[in-house]
Amino acid sequence: MKIMAIVGSPRPKGNTDLLIDQALEEAASRGAETEKIILSQYQVNPCLGHQNCSSFEKCQQDDDIPAILDRFRGAEGIILGSPVYYYGVTAQMKAFIDRNYFLARHGIRLSARCTGLVVVAGGGGIDQTVRALRRYIKLATEMPDEKILIVSGYASQPGDVNSNPSLLEEARKMGAQMVEMLRTN
Repeated sequence: MKIMAIVGSPRPKGNTDLLIDQALEEAASRGAETEKIILSQYQVNPCLGHQNCSSFEKCQQDDDIPAILDRFRGAEGIILGSPVYYYGVTAQMKAFIDRNYFLARHGIRLSARCTGLVVVAGGGGIDQTVRALRRYIKLATEMPDEKILIVSGYASQPGDVNSNPSLLEEARKMGAQMVEMLRTN
């Protein structure tokens, strides 16, 4: 079983990344193969919006998204993580979500059977950001609500989540629950 995480934070080792690491480490300790993609470390161009994706055999952009999507769409479990930026997902995560349009235009759905959403805010906007990520999952999969797990919390400075043991435990629990869901279905 494979669980793949997409980190939308532009800050490696930021709070979102640290929580995702907790979930992936727990999942790996229970036998899952894990992979993490930090979008800011790749070339991820925004969607060109030319509306005729279905007429092309491959995306017309020459960046890292086609390779990322090839791996991502086959994962049995997926985790999406984003800090809150202006009451929504980061630009990196939004570009990733938009680039999934190519898959949608070709009738390709994700293989994921369970999803984890990780959202960290310095102030407000958690609900709006969770809704945006959930909406993407609902469009890209046929996932029932009970298969979408959410970890969210507050942290202002890099590394703040390390002083929040209950939030770290929630992330580990999410990793464990994802493995259990994949084993039982």
